[in-house]
Amino acid sequence: MGARSPRNTRSAARPSRLAVIPAMLLVCPLSLPVRAQDAAEPDVAGAETGTIELEAVTVTARRGEERAQDVPFGLTVIDGEQIEAKRLRDVKQVLRATPGVDVNSSGDSQFTNVRIRGVGSLFQTTEDDSSVVLNLDGVSLSARHLGLGTLDVERVEILKGPQGTLFGRNSEAGAINITTRRPTPYNEGYVRAELGQDQQYLMEGVFSGPLSDSVSGRFAFRNRGEDHWVENRRDDEPLSSPNFVTGRASFLWDGGATSALLIAEGDRSTGEISLFDPRPYGDNPSQDFTPGTFDDNEKTVERYSLQLDHDLAWGRITSLTAATRSDFVGVKGLEPDLTEALFGFPIEYLREDASNERVLSQELRLGSLPGARTFWVAGLYLSDSDRSFDTRDFQTGNFENREFTTENVALFGELTYPVLDRLKLTGGLRHTWDRRDYEAAYVSAFGVVPDQRDLEDDYTTGRFAMTYAVNPATNLYGTYARGYKPAGFNDFAIQPADSEPYEPAVVNTYELGLKIADPDGRFRLDAALFFNDVTDDHLLGFDNLTFATDVINVDTESKGAELAGTWFHDSGLTLSAALAYIEATITSDAIGAVGGDVESGSEVPDVPRFSSSLSLAYARELPAFFGLAAPVLDLHVDYRYVGERPADPQNSFDLDAYNKVDLRVGVTSGGAEIYLWCDNLLDEQYDLYGFNETFTATGVPVQYGAPARGRTLGLGLSYLF
Repeated sequence: MGARSPRNTRSAARPSRLAVIPAMLLVCPLSLPVRAQDAAEPDVAGAETGTIELEAVTVTARRGEERAQDVPFGLTVIDGEQIEAKRLRDVKQVLRATPGVDVNSSGDSQFTNVRIRGVGSLFQTTEDDSSVVLNLDGVSLSARHLGLGTLDVERVEILKGPQGTLFGRNSEAGAINITTRRPTPYNEGYVRAELGQDQQYLMEGVFSGPLSDSVSGRFAFRNRGEDHWVENRRDDEPLSSPNFVTGRASFLWDGGATSALLIAEGDRSTGEISLFDPRPYGDNPSQDFTPGTFDDNEKTVERYSLQLDHDLAWGRITSLTAATRSDFVGVKGLEPDLTEALFGFPIEYLREDASNERVLSQELRLGSLPGARTFWVAGLYLSDSDRSFDTRDFQTGNFENREFTTENVALFGELTYPVLDRLKLTGGLRHTWDRRDYEAAYVSAFGVVPDQRDLEDDYTTGRFAMTYAVNPATNLYGTYARGYKPAGFNDFAIQPADSEPYEPAVVNTYELGLKIADPDGRFRLDAALFFNDVTDDHLLGFDNLTFATDVINVDTESKGAELAGTWFHDSGLTLSAALAYIEATITSDAIGAVGGDVESGSEVPDVPRFSSSLSLAYARELPAFFGLAAPVLDLHVDYRYVGERPADPQNSFDLDAYNKVDLRVGVTSGGAEIYLWCDNLLDEQYDLYGFNETFTATGVPVQYGAPARGRTLGLGLSYLF
């Protein structure tokens, strides 16, 4: 095993001074007065004087509508206006902008590993081996689809801590709950276009309106593209020109007490690349491949759902039927410089991965009406999944064909009951039955080796919480939750010895928190302390003699604190800031892991001690110019700090801390806006991931990873109607 860095002396323990600026700014709102009145009561006086107010945040974090302040666990809510202003074009970008959430990605839309508060797979062993579930308009999707575009989104809710009670399997660390905008009974819409450096372009349009007296429709479309930021040394051109197309049609029938929402959506990306770039990258990252190698890489995701709601005097009945499918094919490779360092001879080493998935699901639930004094929800969930993952090695001719099927049945329920005027108790349980089957054919020069496995598992997840209302504006809460990530089969098996089912992972989480929502609509403040104890999370093992890949179970724990707030001022200034401190540690040894043995006491990879964000938005009326009627200046500055963090479970090297600044400044007149934007204003070079390979021909470890895009500038136009 390579030498480990001295963890207790690394500079990440002493954050950049810039990192603590958000925490200082968060102190300012605490000096503002809090009136003892119903937080839902509008501030009429404020409205008459034209003061800026923060609207109450409504979420569906517990499968029903309620105020974010009343949810008994930590969550971050990013609304559609913020997503558009920050130019967060896909879900991964939203997550990267959130302190306490860490994304490990090689640069494409298929392979993404997410950790929330330090909890998540140390190495994703299957497409199902995710600790964070993606929930899109109530439909559960794999975290491998976090590259989906954020087209016409109402809000993104990042739920922190185990969410298995209401979101099911693969939510050991949390859930991403996305709500798209619904059709409106009146006409509205917008068009947008952007051009920027690296051949970046975007064309987007949305139209919503009535189709009849009781039916409304909404249609959204986006087409964007760019040149890849890494060049090909063979022709001095970008490695590829990725393109992203998203479309959605939704129809809402409103029959009074009964409504039906039908959604059809498709998302396609082409030309994306998994990067394995030798470190250090240099000022102008480049690789050496045959031109056009990655042009045919493609991924499509489709979703069809029908949600029926019927309101009774005592509650709401909801039925959600969904069908999803995804298809992916992608070539990934190692350039000759890297293969020479790894194997001792330079070749263009290429492999092709192909996968597809078909999922049918049905959820039937009963729940309280919005605004009810007692919150409750109960339901039944059924799903059937067929998935494949195939790998072809162009050099050896070896081929692995793997088929996975999963049947899932669950009963769930959660209740928040006011036992006193100020004290509420919450209890929730979910019991799940899983059946999984695995069939494979491993093809090599020696013939075909078949493989077949199956397993059954049933498990219970849940949470218990207490919430105390100090006053109508302030809630204190304490929560215990149990999360579970099911057992499964290794996606990277190349022989029957690799496909022995791996053990499930279990997390026990404890959280204390504070939520303040100023009834005057001037600020919000959330704070939380948390501790996570994880048993048997997953890490890929590798045998250098037999080349077998298996799954090693590893224990971890994480603890830390989060602080986030938003403050509005009458001048048109809005400040939002967040700060996260996390200590995430591996608490058991892992012998034979990919990259070398892992020692207990090592830090969980990709998790910085400190991360923070600061957003400034400013709107101000301008004097008329160039014939513009009532022009308004619209300024957005977004800052993100990510501290130094270990690149791999072995802690063999660290990824450097970085400061990322994005800028958007525009002028609006009527429904039209013209704006300039700059991504990565400081032109920081930072890593999307890093890896240290110790099994090399020379015995000298080789580091590689994926650099992020540098600074780019552009111009945008939009028109709202």
